[in-house]
Amino acid sequence: MKQTILGTHIDATSYEEATSLIQRWAENGESRMVFFANVHMVMEAYDSKEFQEIVNAADLVTPDGMPLVWMLRRSGFSSQSRVSGYDQTMRSLETAAAAGIPVGFLGSTPSNLANMCENLQKIFPKLQIAYAYSPSFREQSAEEDAAIVSAISKSGLRVLFVGLGCPKQERWIYDHHPQLTAVALGIGAVFEILGESQSRAPKWMRETGLEWLHRLWQEPTRLWKRYFYLNPRFIALMFRRFQNGQENEQNN
Repeated sequence: MKQTILGTHIDATSYEEATSLIQRWAENGESRMVFFANVHMVMEAYDSKEFQEIVNAADLVTPDGMPLVWMLRRSGFSSQSRVSGYDQTMRSLETAAAAGIPVGFLGSTPSNLANMCENLQKIFPKLQIAYAYSPSFREQSAEEDAAIVSAISKSGLRVLFVGLGCPKQERWIYDHHPQLTAVALGIGAVFEILGESQSRAPKWMRETGLEWLHRLWQEPTRLWKRYFYLNPRFIALMFRRFQNGQENEQNN
């Protein structure tokens, strides 16, 4: 069941449902897009119709940020919980390891990516990592881009985790998923957490909607604008819609 928050479609879903869908799509070799929405993504989409169309074209968009979970609960999904990129990644990796589904990773720095793959092999000894590549931060040439897509296709992976940051990773997935026989998940900073170049916020902060403070503390230069500009705007826009009784529109 999809709900609309400021024009962006969010799925009222669960870890169990999302894990089952991703596994089924992967086993069938289907080209699918999975995004994890927070306030940042919703506001990026609100400010860009082009990006909003990309997000709304995804096969699954889970409520990663607690403010979105609260909005879904207000709309009648009282038992809705957060479906975070980190936890869904770990669940999907566990499932892939057990089912023999090859996976791949695109993003981060070479050193962090190497650490991440090493850590994941320790956690999931049977995990088949068919592909791992850290692209340069500059824009890729057409030849480089084609080489990346070709390598991914030849690897045989069925689940691709993309960590290029929002909105770059969602745009990359949208542009390339028709060429891939894989489920592509945009997981952003999960790469850094799994590679141990960043730490994850304590559970109490994640459950009370304060994870942003932990991330801001770790990356103040990069994230200050996101949290001190986009977040207050989100609150103001949602408050206005509460006043008008139109904060959420149901989509079947």
